Amino acid sequence: MPTSSNVNNQNIDYAKKENYEVSLLDKFTIKTIEANVIPKTKVIPVGVTVGLKLHTNGVLVVGMSEIKDINNTKIKPYESSKIQEGDMIIEANGTPITSTNDLIKTVNLSNGNNVNIKYVRDDEVYVDEIKPTQTSEAEYKLGLWVRDTAAGIGTISFYDPDSKMFAALGHGIMDIDTKDLISIANGEITTANIVSIAKGEKGIPGEIRGSLIGQSTIGSIAKNTLLGIYGTINNSGALNVSNNDAVEVALREEIKPGKATLICTLENNKKEEYEVEIQKIYTNNNIDNKSMVVKITDKELLQKTGGIIQGMSGSPIIQNGKLIGCLTHVLVSDPTKRICCFCGYDG
Repeated sequence: MPTSSNVNNQNIDYAKKENYEVSLLDKFTIKTIEANVIPKTKVIPVGVTVGLKLHTNGVLVVGMSEIKDINNTKIKPYESSKIQEGDMIIEANGTPITSTNDLIKTVNLSNGNNVNIKYVRDDEVYVDEIKPTQTSEAEYKLGLWVRDTAAGIGTISFYDPDSKMFAALGHGIMDIDTKDLISIANGEITTANIVSIAKGEKGIPGEIRGSLIGQSTIGSIAKNTLLGIYGTINNSGALNVSNNDAVEVALREEIKPGKATLICTLENNKKEEYEVEIQKIYTNNNIDNKSMVVKITDKELLQKTGGIIQGMSGSPIIQNGKLIGCLTHVLVSDPTKRICCFCGYDG
């Protein structure tokens, strides 16, 4: 996720090279140097709560269990294979697997014969076999629990009206069972209806509870990364933003400890601004999204939520009229504080 102040670690498409002369007393040129000049980047801070739906590249193995065969005998058909939780099944008997139903259909068509399974683990492709167990007259099972989609709610950080691209969450979406980053084929963001808010307490993170039933599509998700999700907006009207809301993305060196403003959506699906305090800045952190520590100081927000809660991830932060970052991880030991990341594009 390149940021506006970290252009040396990536292929620079949006920086231009310029020559500068170093002179003595403005009369004698000593040498000419070449430097990357970063243009001012403007985006629209959003802070709108949305629904997130991810579709995986295949089906994710999230569990294994013994099953009873047609004679009521307990069997673990997967035991002879090396398949593990966290593996992504992408093919069975030569048939591409894109959903749970694809796998069920292929296994049932095997009639109990070995099923050749191709799966991915740590970006490596493996092949193995499992002999399905017959559980009824026309049903066979592998003893694997699999998942092909993930859904939840989060907050859009910013939107670029020129490219139609958006960034959200500030962290990747992990599988609840395997704790691994979900590898996606595609996904979508939708409008969301906030149903209730559970306040955060010390040791217990609160959450925004929302519903995605009957909501409309806003855009598509292209990437799920450790630093957030990225994609394209197709229905910008649902974001309730204007091009006049665009602000510059701050350089890391411009971010200072002190007051800032958080934008998020809570009650009645209404976007509001709240006061926060930037307490720590890790300017040289290029490893992960733990770039700043932010504390909630706004009494109204503390009364509503008890601090920073799940669902607020991605909420943009403004300081001195510039976008400086977004919320990521809540500190369970102190719900008034949260880790934040610098804002930027995924390259």
